[in-house]
Amino acid sequence: MTAILLIEDDQALFAEIKQQLKQWDYRVYGIDDWNQVMETYTKVEPDLVLIDIQLPKYDGFHWCRMIRTYSTIPILFLSSREHPMDQVMSMQLGADDYIQKPFHFDVLIAKIQATLRRVYNYNSEQKHAFLMWHGATINVENNTVSTEESKIELTKNEMFILKHLVSKKNQIVSRDDLIRELWDDKRFVSDNTLTVNVNRLRKQLGALGLGSYIETKVGQGYVATEGEA
Repeated sequence: MTAILLIEDDQALFAEIKQQLKQWDYRVYGIDDWNQVMETYTKVEPDLVLIDIQLPKYDGFHWCRMIRTYSTIPILFLSSREHPMDQVMSMQLGADDYIQKPFHFDVLIAKIQATLRRVYNYNSEQKHAFLMWHGATINVENNTVSTEESKIELTKNEMFILKHLVSKKNQIVSRDDLIRELWDDKRFVSDNTLTVNVNRLRKQLGALGLGSYIETKVGQGYVATEGEA
């Protein structure tokens, strides 16, 4: 089970993050004594560290610097501070990502999973639970798409289509392939029904400013673009 050290002094937020991460089978540890941060780090031997910037005694940058003297373990910053230099500083100190508070937990979990895959080359099925696309988090488990500002819920067919297209970004997926995949998944979709589902999917994504990134290639199929639409 993956161990995460959460260096956060807001106890309410700590409890909420811990509860969310436990649902994904992560073991979450915190700091009980701010004079013993590095001792706790050594004892826990985490696979990943989440650090707030504003902390008792020393800030998160200090602890990131200290951890980096011992290890290349992935580090993600969590902060409500909006100054661009905070993000610059975190990257210069070797952090893997910087997440602005407040955040959707789907986004946090997706970033954790992406970081763990990149660093440790995780190959579990868990990696398919979330997809990142144009800054949005696609949660395949609960059929939602989230940005920092908003969240939408899709039908099973809409999510299936979106997942299939996004997993093959910038590649044309034929209508026949989509229908065949949906059939194999025991959700029969006719040619006309596929059109209706894709149009509805675009309309839903439009609420997040993403509708134009699902393109129709006449006579060929559909493509989820990664670059500018």
